[in-house]
Amino acid sequence: MNRLAELLSLRGALLLDAVASGATALLMLIGGSLLAGLLGLPVDLLRGAGLVLVPYVATVILIGTRQDISSSAVRLVIAANAIWAVASFALMFSGWIAPTALGYAFIAAQAIVVALFGELQYVGLRRQGVAAA
Repeated sequence: MNRLAELLSLRGALLLDAVASGATALLMLIGGSLLAGLLGLPVDLLRGAGLVLVPYVATVILIGTRQDISSSAVRLVIAANAIWAVASFALMFSGWIAPTALGYAFIAAQAIVVALFGELQYVGLRRQGVAAA
């Protein structure tokens, strides 16, 4: 299987999501103070989001490394990604925060990437023929 096909597989989409989410969690947890100033976001929001991502990453790794990937577990990951993306855009326009232009870009970019992971996972689920199972 070539690298692109591997990344577009269900397992690849799950593990890529886990790697990207893990990197984002580390960035928010370790660099929260620096990011807060650059993005105009509360440091507690950044660190809280980073903490939320830790069990998410562990769960996605667990799901993605199983020999038989559970379709219901993948559906939960897809739902979590959809909720995260929608909540990110809602937060951006809620008036609860006052991000800088870079902050708006950061929120939008990560929401779009998260939505794309959900889409890749959905496509991977359908390709494996377990979406209807």
